[in-house]
Amino acid sequence: MSLRLPPALRVLRPHQWSKNLLVFVSLVAGHQFADPRLLALTALCFVAFCLTASAGYAINDLADLRDDRAHPHKRRRPLAAGEVSVAGVALLACALLAAGLACAALVSRDVLLCVAGYLLATLAYTFWVKRKLALDIVFLAGLYTTRIIAGALVSGLPPSFWLLVFSMFVFLSLASLKRAIEIATRGGDSLAAYSARAYRDGDRETIAMLGIGSGLMAVLVLAFYINSREVTQLYTHPNVLWLVCPLFLYWVARIWLLAGRAQVHDDPIVFALKDSTSYVLLALVAAIAVAAT
Repeated sequence: MSLRLPPALRVLRPHQWSKNLLVFVSLVAGHQFADPRLLALTALCFVAFCLTASAGYAINDLADLRDDRAHPHKRRRPLAAGEVSVAGVALLACALLAAGLACAALVSRDVLLCVAGYLLATLAYTFWVKRKLALDIVFLAGLYTTRIIAGALVSGLPPSFWLLVFSMFVFLSLASLKRAIEIATRGGDSLAAYSARAYRDGDRETIAMLGIGSGLMAVLVLAFYINSREVTQLYTHPNVLWLVCPLFLYWVARIWLLAGRAQVHDDPIVFALKDSTSYVLLALVAAIAVAAT
């Protein structure tokens, strides 16, 4: 049985903080994770994104209160369920914003600007973009990639072309999966009853094709990266990295198949955190990376 968190803490959605681990990608990709100074600064950047993202979730709950109360799953959120007050959530959002921006400022001015840009993009998504057909999916993918850019600003390494392209395709696939799940959950004519989104029930197949195609493109970009000059400079045995491609291809295929069977609910990131197979694949990828080094 999972631990039930207090309502105020659930507003923060701490399970979503795992997405902010993307700020460490630059350190890992650049083999700088042994530098204690960069590790500490990146950890502070992670905290800044966690606090700012949680503020964004609180603001989103305030903006979507009516829709959430009609949603089969989101109506259990603390604000929609009446477990916390509107005023309390508003004050919490302000406090989180102040703390998140303060942490970002302690890292560097560039990181502060990046976190502030992420915040503005999150607000734009909450109040406008999420109602725009297809643009919302692209926007979500961009929010994921912003975290990787922030991590690159901390490490001082320019973000790799390969990394940015790979991340865009991966996160476009996951954003499409999230939207396809939402359409399947709400379904039919009821979709418009408690959602301001621009999708119809029949759009699910098109979104699935977009998401699956994006996932396959990510695997292709990964294959091109493994064959690039950058890899030969970072790894002693780069050919070993080819083993990552079929593992990642399997993960993409599996999560989409499970979503089609209604076994993935709401957020694919949350599903992956609870999925033992995803952890096994991650361990295998880590072992392959070590062997290649």
